[in-house]
Amino acid sequence: MRFLIQRVTEASVTVEGEVTGRIGKGFLVLAGVCDTDTEAVADAMVKKLAGLRIFEDENGKTNLSIRDVGGEMLVVSQFTLYADCRHGNRPSFTKAGNPQEAERLYEYAVKRIREVEGIPVATGRFGADMKVRLLNDGPFTVLLDSAELGKG
Repeated sequence: MRFLIQRVTEASVTVEGEVTGRIGKGFLVLAGVCDTDTEAVADAMVKKLAGLRIFEDENGKTNLSIRDVGGEMLVVSQFTLYADCRHGNRPSFTKAGNPQEAERLYEYAVKRIREVEGIPVATGRFGADMKVRLLNDGPFTVLLDSAELGKG
């Protein structure tokens, strides 16, 4: 599982002209699911995501979590985070999770952010053609990859 996290002052996602999700201060999370992901992987990723301290404290140090600042999350599915560009110029997406299982794990992660972590979450629509707008704060962008969690 991969989360591309952007600290934002605002973000929204639109599907077929309708805004399906909008947040103020918080994280825009582009979420990709791979073929080996499980609920345990999603749990670990959500816990790490909720605990990231990438908001500035009163001394200008990135020392505060999303909970500390009363932030929100906009979580948007993005299978292209598993693009393999090693061969040729057309990306391969064979490591992206099968759509049904990927959607289930995406929905599971969103539910865990809301119910276990207690963070307000807005979403896009899984598998739809979405238009995402954001105002990146910093800019501050972090990639969380489940393959790297627990290493080092």
